[in-house]
Amino acid sequence: MPIARLGSRDLRGTEASPVQQLLAVVNRAAGDMDDDSVESALTALREGADVTVAATAGPGELLRAVRGRGDRRLVVIGGDGSVHAAVTALDAVEGLDADAPVGIIPRGTGNDLAQALGLPLDPAESAAVVLTGAPRPLDVVRDDVGGLVVNAVHLGAGARAGAEAARFKDRLGSAAYPLGAVIAGVTTAGWHLRVEVDGRGVVPHAAGSSPDRTTGVLMVGVCNGPTVGGSTPLAPDALVDDGLLDVVVSTATGPLARATFAAALNTGRHVERDDVLVVRGREVSVSGDSVDLVADGELEEGVVCRTWRVEHHAWSVLVPR
Repeated sequence: MPIARLGSRDLRGTEASPVQQLLAVVNRAAGDMDDDSVESALTALREGADVTVAATAGPGELLRAVRGRGDRRLVVIGGDGSVHAAVTALDAVEGLDADAPVGIIPRGTGNDLAQALGLPLDPAESAAVVLTGAPRPLDVVRDDVGGLVVNAVHLGAGARAGAEAARFKDRLGSAAYPLGAVIAGVTTAGWHLRVEVDGRGVVPHAAGSSPDRTTGVLMVGVCNGPTVGGSTPLAPDALVDDGLLDVVVSTATGPLARATFAAALNTGRHVERDDVLVVRGREVSVSGDSVDLVADGELEEGVVCRTWRVEHHAWSVLVPR
């Protein structure tokens, strides 16, 4: 794992006392070190801090870098997946702490968490926030199999679209995503699922549905943040720091209902539909048919039961003052 230590220098070229001590982690496996935006961010950070760069290529290298950071503040250069991985590593070394804020320089495709926090997408501007910003305590979501989520989980149709796209990504590149969405839209008839929020079974107000049994569900969102995929407002009113999860359940399983739900989802109007329920709570369980899910952009297939619980103000991020 390449690690470079680069200090700040004054105009005479002599080493100046570092204002801050930072560990900037970059995903080497994704080729991020060759990205001009990463270099721009690092250049801006070096103007006000002593910076160690850890270019990691997997969870093991990231864990070692985080464990060995000493007193350095962690700065994540990447998207939601990179933030997810870094928070997971911090948790593994018992370093998740609201009093030790993390810096985020967003450069992913979606950057949902960064957008929810109002972080600038320009690398130099986001670096300035790392150097001068204020800590904002945030919630984290922990599941019953040891996973963490910082932004959102969605199960069902959206996750199936991602799974279908993954099968064509090597051949079609970005064109695989609309193809995956089409396949999922045509083939998805829903799943029979039971959704519980704080121990109470909940379903939308659909004909023949009952909170005491599974029902046909198109998708379930378990949301800390409001958007997924960069701009899709899955839970438009969700807040990342209120100690509650926004749970979105859709039973729009018929062909026409699926199409109209998808159109409404793009504008956030889906929450007004009779076949959609939005409820808030601290613990959410989903069980029933084997279903795919996406957590912070990471796909997991064939889940038959899972529980998530919010942890209020478990960590913090530097945001604009």
